[in-house]
Amino acid sequence: MAALSTILSIEPFSIPLAIGPFSSEIHFAQIPIFISSILAGPWAGFLTGAIGGLYMSIIRIPLIIGGLATLGLAAGFFFKKLKMRPLFACILAWCVQAPYVFVSDYIWFVYFTPMSNSVALTTIGTILVKLTIESLISAAFVGFLIPYMKRLGFSQHLK
Repeated sequence: MAALSTILSIEPFSIPLAIGPFSSEIHFAQIPIFISSILAGPWAGFLTGAIGGLYMSIIRIPLIIGGLATLGLAAGFFFKKLKMRPLFACILAWCVQAPYVFVSDYIWFVYFTPMSNSVALTTIGTILVKLTIESLISAAFVGFLIPYMKRLGFSQHLK
């Protein structure tokens, strides 16, 4: 699943997106992280996010690993411990990851790149919009996919 997360983060598998003056792409690396979290639990989601985030950490921002690991851990926790439905567990996991993204990106842009405070905040706002779109689409896809995976016997943890 970590390998699939990496593959889904590269250019041929992403969708170009323009938000204001910024151009980026939407990728779906969150899907395997969410699936691992729900099928195998929080620690599997954590590991899938951390390992799956290695490539993005090398080519983008090194702190991405922590954000994706947090996403996987939170999704698994909300599903397994709080008995939430997969869709809601994934959406709430993004709500846990978002503050991490804000703080880590702010630190990265302001202290490790020559970016002013106002430009960093604008950039981070754009990143958060993009990540929200990605997470909502990924959560909806996983919420739709998990019942079929349950019927096919992929996990005994699903109830």
